[in-house]
Amino acid sequence: MNDKSSGEWPHRLVVVEGPIGVGKTTLARKLAASVGAESVLEQADENPFLERFYKNPRAAAFPTQLFFLFQRARQLQELRQQDMFAPVRVADYLLDKDRLFARITLDDEEYALYEQVYGRLSLDAPRPDLVVFLQAPVDVLMERIARRGIRYEKYIEAAYLEKLIDAYTRYFHQYTASPLLIVNAAAIDPVSDSRDYEELLDAIRRTRMGRHYFNPLKT
Repeated sequence: MNDKSSGEWPHRLVVVEGPIGVGKTTLARKLAASVGAESVLEQADENPFLERFYKNPRAAAFPTQLFFLFQRARQLQELRQQDMFAPVRVADYLLDKDRLFARITLDDEEYALYEQVYGRLSLDAPRPDLVVFLQAPVDVLMERIARRGIRYEKYIEAAYLEKLIDAYTRYFHQYTASPLLIVNAAAIDPVSDSRDYEELLDAIRRTRMGRHYFNPLKT
């Protein structure tokens, strides 16, 4: 199936967001493949500070955050240079995610310095046509993190995920910049279950304005 080529796909840029372990990157890849889109993905494996951060958050939060900020700035610059070709894209992060993480991982002095760096980068992120926000409770996230077996993620603590879930929930509670589809990702498995995926794909295709919720009843 290729919704882009059939003329049924309405979005130029879809962003899939959510806390660690919720499945946003896997879903973004699958969605991009379905609609013939270019994927724009966070490259966490490139961050040399990430494992140190999960082992000792206070000691490594600042370099970890700066690395991600510069990485995202580079990706945005590349996207702007490619805009003349107007591809369809699916991303697994919003730029605002960087500030969201920075606020919960950095102390006040570090965050003030981070904000100075952020302001000097002159970032101009494209506005998504749709944001898909995947939600799941801590126990589901911990189970999925353990199941995927990424070495450095074994140090992630439930308390950190709780803070992250709370930050995401508050952020999207007041989010109005783009149409928003909030998905109960604990109730479905769009990665492995083709029926779940097709239902979610149809909801993504149909969501073009406003705020909507995807919470299907399993039978």
